[in-house]
This record gives sequence, C-alpha cells and structure tokens, in this order.
Amino acid sequence: MVEGRTLRRRPGAGALAGAWAASAVLAMAPCGTAAAPPGAAASGAFAHNAMALALLIGLIVFATILSLLHIRERARWMRRERRLAADLADLRGAHDRAALLLGSERQIIVTWSGREEPQIEGDVSLAMDGSRSASARRVLAFGTWLSAADASALDAAVDTLRSRGERFRLTVRTLGGRTVEAQGQAVGGRALLRLRELTGERQELVELRAGLQEARASLSALAGLLDAIPQPVWRRGRDGRLAWANAAYLAAVEAGDRDGAVREGTELLDRAAREEAERRRAGGRAGAFRVSAVMAGARRTLDVTEVPVESGSVGIAVDVSELESVRADLQRQMEANVRTLDQLPTAVAIFDARQRLLFHNAAYRQLWDLDPAFLDGRPLDGEILDALRNARKLPEQADYRSWKTGFLAAYRGAEARETWWHLPDGRSLRVVADPNPQGGLTYLFDDVSERVHLESQYNALMRAQSQTLDTLKEPVAVFGSDGRLKFANRAFTGMWRITDEALGAQPHIDEIVPLCLALSLSEEPWTEIRGAVTGLTDVRHGLACRLELKDGTVLDAAAQPLPDGATLLTHIDVTASVNVERALTEKNEALERTARLRDEFVHHVSYELRSPLTNIIGFTELLGDETVGALNPRQRDYADHIMRSSAALLVIINDILDLASIDAGSMELTRERVDVQATIAAAARGVEDRLAEAAITLDLDVAADIGDFVADGKRIRQILFNLLSNAVGFSAPGQTVTVSARKTEREITIQVVDRGRGIPPEVITRVFDRFESHTLGTRHRGVGLGLSIVRSFVELHGGRIEIASAPGEGTCVTCIFPIGEAEAVAPATDAAESLPGRSAPTREQPAAEPQIITPDFAKAAKSTRSAKADPHGEAVDYLLPPRESL
Repeated sequence: MVEGRTLRRRPGAGALAGAWAASAVLAMAPCGTAAAPPGAAASGAFAHNAMALALLIGLIVFATILSLLHIRERARWMRRERRLAADLADLRGAHDRAALLLGSERQIIVTWSGREEPQIEGDVSLAMDGSRSASARRVLAFGTWLSAADASALDAAVDTLRSRGERFRLTVRTLGGRTVEAQGQAVGGRALLRLRELTGERQELVELRAGLQEARASLSALAGLLDAIPQPVWRRGRDGRLAWANAAYLAAVEAGDRDGAVREGTELLDRAAREEAERRRAGGRAGAFRVSAVMAGARRTLDVTEVPVESGSVGIAVDVSELESVRADLQRQMEANVRTLDQLPTAVAIFDARQRLLFHNAAYRQLWDLDPAFLDGRPLDGEILDALRNARKLPEQADYRSWKTGFLAAYRGAEARETWWHLPDGRSLRVVADPNPQGGLTYLFDDVSERVHLESQYNALMRAQSQTLDTLKEPVAVFGSDGRLKFANRAFTGMWRITDEALGAQPHIDEIVPLCLALSLSEEPWTEIRGAVTGLTDVRHGLACRLELKDGTVLDAAAQPLPDGATLLTHIDVTASVNVERALTEKNEALERTARLRDEFVHHVSYELRSPLTNIIGFTELLGDETVGALNPRQRDYADHIMRSSAALLVIINDILDLASIDAGSMELTRERVDVQATIAAAARGVEDRLAEAAITLDLDVAADIGDFVADGKRIRQILFNLLSNAVGFSAPGQTVTVSARKTEREITIQVVDRGRGIPPEVITRVFDRFESHTLGTRHRGVGLGLSIVRSFVELHGGRIEIASAPGEGTCVTCIFPIGEAEAVAPATDAAESLPGRSAPTREQPAAEPQIITPDFAKAAKSTRSAKADPHGEAVDYLLPPRESL
C-alpha cells in the first residue's frame, strides 16, 4: 500500500505457459503400463524418450516464455514504480503547499469523518488568546472563547453541517474583541470547519458588509414607513425620470405595481408642475407650491414640495382639497359675520398674524375717521397707530415708542387684554385685544365716555381724598363702624410696619393694637384709642393723646368720630425730617423728562418744517423757470438766493429727520448692487461747482476692476458727498483732495484725504457729535450733522469709520464696509414695499465706535497718493439737485 493505494498482482503469461506445457506432457503420456502387451517393450522405450524430449522441449518453451513475460512485466512494473514515485512526489509537494497555505494566516481547520474524533490543525492560539499551552480541544468549546450569541449560532451551524451537510459562513467575535470568520462545508464525505481571524481588508470588508446590511435595513424600514403614509412620495434620478414611488403614489396614478410605474414613467404631476418644481430646485427656493392634479380619478389640490438630493430629487404631495373646502366654508361664514359686525355700534378691527388689517366694520371707520383707501390697503397695526397719533387721536404718551411696543405685545399674548384709552378730545374708549386662534388680534373699541365721565367724577373725588390723605406726612387711618381698618396712608403703615397683605385683609383694631404696642413705650394710650374706635357710648367724643415710640419718635394721636360711624385716627410726628432722597429722585426724573421733551421737540419741529419748506422750493423753482411770467434780473437773483437757502435748509431738515429715523430704529436700507467706481464718480459730479469755485483738484484713485458690493446706493452717495464737501470746505485753493477705494475679499475701503488745516486734538474727539461745528478759521459753515450722519449710515451698513488728522497735515477719513454673502436686493419703491407679504429690509446692527487716530497722521494715510482734508465741517448742500429733492 502506497499512500492509501493497494497493489494487486494479476496472473502472468509465464504461469499460463507452464500450465499449458504440463497439460501437453500429460496428454502424451500412456494411459497406464499394466495393460501394455509384452511385444511392445521397444516401442515403450521410444515413447519414453519421446515424452522426455517433449517434456524437455516444453520446459524450454516454458522457460523461454516465462523469461519473456518476466522481462515484459519487469519493464511494466518499473514504469509503474516510476509513476508512483512521481505521484508520491506530487502528493508530498501538495502536502507541503497545503501546510504552507494552512500556516500562511492564523486559522484553524477542524475535520470530522463519520463518528471518528475530529482532527484539529492550524494555529490553535486563535482560540486561546495567544496561549499555546492550552488543549486544542478547547477550540470546539466555542462558549469559552466566543461571545454567547455567536457561540450558540456557531454550534447550531456545526450540528447542521455534520448532520445534513449544509454549508455556512458566519462572522463571530471573540471575548477579546477580535473578528473571526467561520466557514463550514462538506468535502469528500467529511465535514470541514475553517476558522480564521479577519484583518486588514477582509476586516474592513466585513465591517462594510455589516454597514451595508444596516443601511439596507434602514432603507427597508424607511420604504415601509413611506409606503404607510397616505401622501404620495417619489424620487427622481439625475435625468428627471421617476426612479421610485410609494404605495400612495401608485394608488394616486392607478398603477399596478411599482416597477411598471417606474418603467413607464407614470407621472402624478403635469408638465407645467414638473417644470415649476425644476425651476424652484434650480433657483434654490424651498417650500411648497400649490398645484391641481388628478389622484385616483378625482381632481385634487396638492401642496407639492420637491427638494434636490445627491442622486436626483425627492418630492411629496400633500392633499389640501379638504382644507380648501373648509377654507371656502370659513370664508362664507366670515362674510356672514362681516355683515353682522357691520351692524354693531362697537368698532371692530381684525388683524392677521403679520399685524396687517384684515377686516374693519363701519363703526371702526366712523370712530377714527380714517381714509377708506388707506384702510383698504391693509396697513399694519403700527402704521394705523402712527396715523392716529399724527392726527392726535391717541392718548398722549411721554414715551410713544415704548407705549406702542407694549401695546403691540398683545400679538404674543395668549389671553385677551383690556385697556382704557382717554383721547385728547375727551372721549374714553374701552379697548379689548383678543388673540385669534389662527394668529393675529381682534380689537373691540367701546365708547364709554359718558359712563366713564360719571365714574371719573366719583373716583376723582375718592382719589382726591385718598391721595390727599396718602400724601400727608402725618400718619392717617380710618376704622369702620365694625372696628376694621378701612384705609391707612403710607405714613401710617410705614410707621407701624403693617404689611400690604395685612392691610388688604382689613384687620380689626384688636389686631392692629398688638403691632403698635410692639413699637410703643406705653400701653395706656392704645387702650384709650381702642375704646374710641369700638366704644358703645351714646355720644361719641374725640380723643387726643400722646404716643412715645421706642426709637425716640413722639407722636400726637387724635381719634375723631366720623358721621357714618367710622373713626379717623391721625398722628402728628413732632420729630419730622426732610426726605432728601425723594427730592433728589424727583429732580432727576424731571431732568430726564426735560431731555426727552427737547429731543421730541427737535424731531417734531423738523417734520413740521419739511412740508412748507418743500412748497417754498417748488414755488421758487416755478418762479425761477419763469413759467408764471418773466422776471427781471434782480428778481431772478432773489429767486436763486431763495432756492439755494431753501435747499440748504431742506438738507439740514432731512439730516435731522434721518437722525430721528435712526434714533427711532425705523431707518431701513434699500440694498442693491452698488458700482463703486460709478458711485464715487456720481458723488464727485455733485461737488464739481465747489471744486471749480475753490480752485481745488480732485484726484480719484479707483481701480477700473474694483467691481461692486451690496449696499444702499443712495446712502453711499450721501456719505461720499458729505465727506467731499467737508474736504473741499477745509482745503485751501490749489490743494488736492484724493478719493481712493480698495477692495479685499471681506471689505470695501473708501478714503477721502485732503491737505487742509487738519483737526486739533481737542476737537477731533467731538467731530462725530451732533451739532458740533468748528470752522477752524475757514469760511466753511455747517450745523454739525454731516459727520454724524456719515457715521450713522456707515454703521447701518455694518461698517466702521476711522479718522486720522494732525494740525497742518490734513485729514484722512476712512469708511470700511463689509462684503456680505447676501444676494443683492433690487431698489424697491414705496409701493412695492407696501405690497402684502413683502418683508421689510433688515436693519443692520450698529458697528463699534469710530476709531480716531491723532499721532503720526502721515503714516495713517500712507496708501493715498495725494493731500488730505479736514472732515470736521458739515456739508450744506444735498447730493440731489433741488428739483429732484422736491
């Protein structure tokens, strides 16, 4: 037996030849000698010789044949031996290669053959945590080195392999956290289990496979969830074709199966709706848009939302048909309510969540006497309040802005709010602000002037008495006929330390006396006072006594009976002192009110002056154009003087109004793409006359490719015009004013530099203050608002302003504007801004305080190519010509 093979000999040709020769000799031998006749002796000898010869010949033939057969068999066995030797060498090579392959990685091979003991080969340390001294039989005790769940699964798989020959492949984890791949299969009637540790790419592959399975499970769960919702959901590929749809989509388009709907491209939306969705995705616009589509054979109204994803786009359609039907029913009901509300004497106004007027009845129009066209334009609640305030139909308020903010805070409330308005014309209104369920407010205005007038007379009398007593320095208290405290002024409660809670419960005199005795030195006076309050005598008499307190205060007490059975108890403090702190507080409040009145007076006067001044400018321009008749030279000269003076005054008033708007927080920027070079050129054209008159050269250092940025173009031109006017006004003839602009990735820097007189250090700290004007020996005059407006406009843009100056070296003013990421907003007219749904521009947050640089002015303005100017003076002309201002 060689390597499991058994060699068996087959009968050779030599053996067959020997058998054949023996049979031939036996055939030639006589049958027997006993029967031979006597005369046959000679013939018997011959026969004997012949037989011997035949035997010899047979033996020779046999030997020859046997030799030939032996030679042939020997050659054949030698060939077989060489073949077996080659097979043995191949098997040994295969064995070596198998051993090399088995040892090339950490793995264990376990084989079972029938009921024999399993053979375990390989690196058993894989199951021993690196210890080779343990028994190899521990490999099959999976629970000792694998996690419980993986050990149970592997045991079950091995049993199935050995019993039914089912192959398996598992990934298990050891107690040490390593990953092992278990592979079982039947080979040659044997069960084979292969355990190998996963590392490197295979480990990563297993982790990726686990992640893929988890992702598939998540996608399956998501698909199941999407199939369960009643809204149609779909996904499109990058080519815009339908790639997937949920069950609701299939039901809506009446498709048999998902694959067929995807293959045929069955669409729920028509071409116009799909094109609109494509435009919205391309424009980056989010939100739903409403379309009409046929779902399951019925026309429905849908809110469609489709958003782009990496593989295409996904969309969902929400059926709002019932909502539209309910909305129509609600509209009919509201119309009926409107007809009813129009008949009520109570003024009613309904505002939506955006504070826009939705409805007002006839009583509301009659109450406020507002322009019907103004009300039909759906104004904001704040705009109506402003209109009423301008018409002096609102209660007078010292701080109107705070009052307005508090009044509009009812939009954020959850309950109805009731207030009382006492109008300047003497009317009194009961105002109820009731929140609407869908957002917004419903206002109810009841004119209760007559009732309030009667109540106010009574309450005024009561308040006058109460306040008179309450403001007395002497403690005063009133006890009712039942002996309970009905009223006590502040001096009384403060002296005897009676809390507001105790005062509100109207305590009895028996409860008050112990509190007072704790602060008094004697009990006898309070016994007399108690008797005066609760005495049952037929004739009541007054009582006077003296109280001495433990802190040294001496009081003269008097109990005086009142006609209604009550008792008035008074104290006179004979150690009275002056409340200095209260006097100082009242004085401070008076000063603050004075300051607020001053600011309000300036703002109000500015508004009141603007309209007549605009009329003056308009009529003067008509006279100057000689549209109403020819003028003589002197009249034309006078008209020109009136125009220039009126334009200067209008600019001052506009500056004051701009500052007032900024202070009120109502200044809004109209953002657009502003061309830097064109804007600077436009501002330069506005001062050409001044440059020519003053013989000053203007040098523009602006790169041709500087581009644009997002800002309010009108305010930028106003900033440049004011700075140029100041630079020209404070420059000497023959000098140069330089305007330069630089752009970086984050900001735009604009500089105005002159070589004028410069600003002294004691003046430069106040150049941005309002109404601060310093001529510095020049003819330039101003009211001190230009630089204040420049600073305010720069800060509204989110920028900052810097000024560097030194006496005799000129001035450099630098305005730095940020370049934001927001898209440009086209210039909006007043009509466009009043459209419903249009949001107002966002007001920029104020920047930091302007930076003032005084030392070494030459270094601060090193980047400029020309002289610098002193910007402290103010401009007296507006950027627009008088006709455009009008």
